[in-house]
Amino acid sequence: MARKSGTGGMLQWLGLAFVILLVDQFTKVLIVSFYQLGDSTPVTGFFSIVRWHNTGAAFSFLAGSAGWQRWFFTVIGVLAAGLILWLLKSHSGQKLFSFALACILGGAIGNVIDRLLYGYVVDFLDFHWRHWHFPAFNVADSAITIGAACLILDELLRVRRAR
Repeated sequence: MARKSGTGGMLQWLGLAFVILLVDQFTKVLIVSFYQLGDSTPVTGFFSIVRWHNTGAAFSFLAGSAGWQRWFFTVIGVLAAGLILWLLKSHSGQKLFSFALACILGGAIGNVIDRLLYGYVVDFLDFHWRHWHFPAFNVADSAITIGAACLILDELLRVRRAR
């Protein structure tokens, strides 16, 4: 198992995180520019582009709180980014692990930027079936989810190799 560390191996992962951040922010700028809150454009029978504001965390957790959650989740995102940067510097040679961290980093920073700029996270991807709607989400949320799944896979593979 390669364990290259340092900034050289880390640059590719920071590049990936940066690309995710750029795509996330670009798509959100488009949504904010062309959609009003609550606007929706059906794309298929089960998918729409919408504009939704999430003042909470995943699945609108704590969205109904008095506003303190904006700063709480901003601080959590900044602390997570710091931890991820340290982990990437230490483990940049572990490809799946570092890929997962880069995805989470790009997504976390994207959502932190939203909280700082708007006071909420801009969500716009809406999957639905009949009267059921999955909570709207964005590119950052997708990257965080992919990163989390890859972290789980990486750990399962690590445990399997240790046997």
